[in-house]
Amino acid sequence: KNKFIPDVQTRGAAIIRARGASSAASAANSIVDSVRALTTPTAVGETFSMCLCSDGSYDTPEGLIISFPCRTNGQKIEIVPDIELNEFSRAKFDASIKELSEERKAVKDLI
Repeated sequence: KNKFIPDVQTRGAAIIRARGASSAASAANSIVDSVRALTTPTAVGETFSMCLCSDGSYDTPEGLIISFPCRTNGQKIEIVPDIELNEFSRAKFDASIKELSEERKAVKDLI
């Protein structure tokens, strides 16, 4: 709560301070990591995070693009359905769902 979240929120600036350059390489590295996660079978007991179109898992609105815990056999990706969220994590997840739902509505209202 007091270290990880603030670090994630300021990671771009931290990368720029550390490298003296843009954090674009970090974004590119994330893409490489995502492709590797999608094409390599996930080890037993492991998961990775991936933004997918919701199927209603974790009580999310269907069709909302949100990050889920996932695994793959190297060909097919699946949302891991049985990860229990503690109260803090569920509150953060719900806040993200609310924000993403509001953004989706705002975009639909523009169309």
